[in-house]
Amino acid sequence: MKRKDIIEFEVGKMEFGGVTRSQFDGKRIKMKGGITGQKVRAVVKKSRSDSAEVKMLELIEPSSLETAETCRHFRQCGGCSILSLEYEQQLRLKEKQVLELFEEKNISDFQYLGIESSPNVFGYRNKMEFTFGDEFKDGPLSLGMHKVGRFIDIVTVDDCRLVDSDFVSIMTSTRDFFDVRKIPYYRGFNHQGYLRHLVVRKGENTGELMINIVTSSQLDFDMEEYKNMLLDLDLKGNIVSILHTINDGLADAVQCDRLNVLFGQDYYTEKILGLSFKVSPFSFFQTNTKGAEKLYEIARNFAGDTGDGKVVFDLYSGTGTIGQMMSKTAKKVYGIEIVEEAVQAANENTKLNNIENCSFIAGDVSKIVSELPEKPDLIIVDPPRAGILGNGVKDISDFGAKEIVYVSCNPRSLVDNLVEFESRGYKVEKMKLMDLFPSTPHCETIILLSRTKA
Repeated sequence: MKRKDIIEFEVGKMEFGGVTRSQFDGKRIKMKGGITGQKVRAVVKKSRSDSAEVKMLELIEPSSLETAETCRHFRQCGGCSILSLEYEQQLRLKEKQVLELFEEKNISDFQYLGIESSPNVFGYRNKMEFTFGDEFKDGPLSLGMHKVGRFIDIVTVDDCRLVDSDFVSIMTSTRDFFDVRKIPYYRGFNHQGYLRHLVVRKGENTGELMINIVTSSQLDFDMEEYKNMLLDLDLKGNIVSILHTINDGLADAVQCDRLNVLFGQDYYTEKILGLSFKVSPFSFFQTNTKGAEKLYEIARNFAGDTGDGKVVFDLYSGTGTIGQMMSKTAKKVYGIEIVEEAVQAANENTKLNNIENCSFIAGDVSKIVSELPEKPDLIIVDPPRAGILGNGVKDISDFGAKEIVYVSCNPRSLVDNLVEFESRGYKVEKMKLMDLFPSTPHCETIILLSRTKA
């Protein structure tokens, strides 16, 4: 087996994060994507004496496990790779994969509390980032998601099951508006063109909609007519913000060189567990609102009764959602986050919710904590996908908190961090999984750690 060879095989074991492991011609085969039992055709990307990495080219035969109804974009759009599995089967699969990661690191002897299902299996996303392009070379304008394995081709996902009808109406109406006017989309290979992205965000519990059209500065296009077209749409939600972001960066990512407010304000409001949050166009907010409510309730339950005046450190606090949930019964909550915009939003939200015992500070965790007037009784960590990096686990352990609640979106980085926490005097007491991402290979993990030695 050599690089660029085309091979056919049956997909074997599925691992967390969407990777599969199979066997072919005496070699172990690693591939991104795939469902156990599928017969696929793939191209060899890397080959070693005992293993190979391949890229799927074609599905020859579906798996017998694939019995669920799918949208018409399935296998074209890469948004939900396990949509073809019944939801209960998805939950069992994620549960098995996460527990295997814990077994590999010999983390055991803790209370496992199962996996919590998402309240909404379909239409659960409160944010979508669509890309302008075409579905094939010189084809009509498309607005939607990248095709699987095709960085250039874009498919208009008007049958998407992850969003509600407002997202689809806004997406298709935007595509049609600019297609009729023959406005060119931005081409990454030569950095020429105008239309780049459309970002739609919606408050699940408020119905408030934010629409952000992202373009280059290469045309002087009057957005007034586009704004009026959006306001005339028959939507279930209420548009409170229409924005125009100018982005001349070379990367295929939504960045902001300049922001123009075309209508309303530069934020929308969401409510979670009785608290209100202003969400700005570029701030992080959990994409599954109803699922996030369950996630935060689990974290709060793991933290236990903070009514005895505990001091809580909320590290990697983002816009301060978890910290504010804890503030009702804590003596004091300190949130620390390196992204200044997120800290500003967090402090604005504390004022919005009339919370006086919660302070959010911008800066590096290890430096800021040493300057605080109090020591933590409880630490909450909710790091990005890469987990706690560098000396982070050491620094957090050195704070000496009796308990740590660790919320993770990536169990692979989580288990590595837990091994180090255990070496520094902490023990995993209990774990629960929360599925925030139905039909995708991801889920959240909530852990309670307790200090076993001083």
